[in-house]
Amino acid sequence: MTTTTERFTAIRPWGADRLAPYPTTVRLPHVSVTIDPDTQLGVFRDRTGHVVEMGKHGTSKGTETSTTTNSDSANDQGHDQDSQQD
Repeated sequence: MTTTTERFTAIRPWGADRLAPYPTTVRLPHVSVTIDPDTQLGVFRDRTGHVVEMGKHGTSKGTETSTTTNSDSANDQGHDQDSQQD
């Protein structure tokens, strides 16, 4: 039986040894981000309101198909994955 007066020994979490300092941060050239209603893309602006180019980002598309090799058993099921990036 445990009582409310029992004391527990502090144990260091197992992941604490994996912690490291954050890398050096970089100041970004933008102050605000809004969404362009026509393109649905983010528009980055600096302190004076001018648009800041943040670089090009690619797009990706993934597909996944389910395969069954044995129609009377659910254990023989698998799937394939595919991705395309530009």
